[in-house]
Amino acid sequence: MCGKFTAKASWTEIVDYIYSTPPSSDDADRPVTYRVMGNLPVIVWHEGVRRVVPMRWGFPDPSDWRKPRPIHARSETIDTTPSFAGVFRDGQRGIVLMQTFNEAPESGEQHTVLPAGPIGVAFIWRRFCVAGQSMLACVMATAPANALLAGLPTDRMPAVLAPDDWAAWLGETDVAPAQAKACLRTVEDMRWTMSREERARSSRRRKPIVSDPVGLF
Repeated sequence: MCGKFTAKASWTEIVDYIYSTPPSSDDADRPVTYRVMGNLPVIVWHEGVRRVVPMRWGFPDPSDWRKPRPIHARSETIDTTPSFAGVFRDGQRGIVLMQTFNEAPESGEQHTVLPAGPIGVAFIWRRFCVAGQSMLACVMATAPANALLAGLPTDRMPAVLAPDDWAAWLGETDVAPAQAKACLRTVEDMRWTMSREERARSSRRRKPIVSDPVGLF
């Protein structure tokens, strides 16, 4: 499942991306990579406005808060799984913008998925008390894999929200939990592409010899 994704640097502070035009500058176009255990810029609905709030990707493991477990929530059971049901019903739901995301099947081989454009992925979040301090953590909602990803093989993908579903998912509009859950669907798009992620090859040092002592350093 997805454990890494990229976004544009400028998206961090854009809470109404689907209605806005991001700044056009070299820095704004800089890709940023987010991974499990890192802080994600999560769009939430708070006190009548959309806000971007940093949250750790991965709920703290009950036995060791430093371990991120879980990091995903299945859309089919998000309203019944004890770890997620309460915050889902209470509207502690967010959105994270992505440019690309990675999938790693059981073989561990990474594949980068490039959607046709920016996507908003559903997250749920919760506040924890860790070592006497407050910590916000989030998990990604997942849906059954589409035809492109199922060829890896994998059976899950991020739950991508349609732009018209943002308000319902965030809780801006007064909808029942069942309607919010209905926003979590598998996205099929023929314009999406996928490529194998190339890993950097490690170069071994040459054994130093008198005529070539560089291996000593």
